[in-house]
Amino acid sequence: MNEKAAHVPERIKELREILEISALDMAKDTDIPFETYKKYEDGTLDIPISVLYTIAGRLGTDVTVLLTGEEARMDSAAVCRRGKGVQIERYPGYEFSSLAYNFKHRTMEPLLVSLDSSKPQAAQVSHTGQEFNFVVEGHVKVTVGKSEYVLSAGDSIYFDARLPHGQCAADGKAQFITIIQE
Repeated sequence: MNEKAAHVPERIKELREILEISALDMAKDTDIPFETYKKYEDGTLDIPISVLYTIAGRLGTDVTVLLTGEEARMDSAAVCRRGKGVQIERYPGYEFSSLAYNFKHRTMEPLLVSLDSSKPQAAQVSHTGQEFNFVVEGHVKVTVGKSEYVLSAGDSIYFDARLPHGQCAADGKAQFITIIQE
């Protein structure tokens, strides 16, 4: 996890305290069980990107502030050079890089996701909106509800993100671009 992203739980807690919102109220307002919320805020549990959006919304800020500690600056176009996205390791073997972190008021989140099949598979998630995955390298197994799809470089899938879903490298290492629209 990069230096800026390592401070996400601290930023959430600091902003919550500045706004004088108790941790209990924050958990209630975001529909997150209190014990889970406490683990997010103390850094003992990784925060899914969809939960970061929910928390940012409750705090009245852009998710970029939580990820980087800085406000998004661009409102007409934002370029993200190779390897320069805000990188976060969500789970062992599942890392993502935000490709539009510097664009204000974005309505979707494009991420480059790197997977490693030698690491434990991440738990399935669900969130509002829709999701698009495009495999860039390797083979990615995508589970949506009870269905599984193995995608190769150049393949894509679009699905209802409210269904439990997850991705893992089918063998070795893989990368895919996901675009999440809440």
